[in-house]
Amino acid sequence: MKKSVLMEEEKLVEVAIEALLDRLGPVETNRFLNLPRKKRMESVKRHRQWQQQLDKDAFFNKIFVQ
Repeated sequence: MKKSVLMEEEKLVEVAIEALLDRLGPVETNRFLNLPRKKRMESVKRHRQWQQQLDKDAFFNKIFVQ
């Protein structure tokens, strides 16, 4: 098995930005890097939201009846 060597973080960022610039150009690269990030929903809140939309009978049938 071949041993993998990860590049240092600074080099990774440099290579990634060069790839973006090559593919997208400077304007679209800048636009991409400045896209707003979605905030992660807290896991308990996300789980409760999922439960509210859940059809319990259909869920149990899918899991336990085959």
